[in-house]
Amino acid sequence: MTDALLLLAPAALLALALILRHALRAGRAARTAPAPPAPAPPPAPAGRPIIVDGSNVLYWRDNTPDLATLRAVLDHLTAQGYAPGVVFDANAGYLITGRYRHHHAMGRLIGLPEDRVMVAPRGQPADPIILAAARDLGAPILTNDRYRDWAGAHPEIRRSGTRIRGGFHDGTVRLDLPSPRRSSPRQSVPRHSAPKQPAP
Repeated sequence: MTDALLLLAPAALLALALILRHALRAGRAARTAPAPPAPAPPPAPAGRPIIVDGSNVLYWRDNTPDLATLRAVLDHLTAQGYAPGVVFDANAGYLITGRYRHHHAMGRLIGLPEDRVMVAPRGQPADPIILAAARDLGAPILTNDRYRDWAGAHPEIRRSGTRIRGGFHDGTVRLDLPSPRRSSPRQSVPRHSAPKQPAP
């Protein structure tokens, strides 16, 4: 046992010395290299958040995947005061360009910044990502999908206003958006007339 310790002790000390030397060199290099500037956080989108099921909306006009369809819907949402975030299935790029497209490329194609576009990882459906994002943001989902397979894990999908349906009618975007909240008009307060005084 002591022979093994005699052999292992110098080896352990040598390994420790090499690790320390490497750490000191790395620390010295980090101190001499200028620190990269911290990236500025992206500005928060203006408007009410809404999650768009991009792979569903692509088919809304003529049941054919079309980026113009999605762009028209996004423009309509923005005009209505929403800040859309779009989630796609992994195959969306193949459907519209013939090859896989990641978040950045899909964002460029639809005119949204990368931080408002998500492409589901290959082999995973976008539905649970859409549902989790909507829950986390407290945002509605624009889709015609009912998400029946996910209702157990996301019972909120059954609540009114969680899913907003839509489509095209005579070439125009039609969305079942809730009517804008207006401040309720003041209700007139009935005036109590002073009791009539008897005539003298």
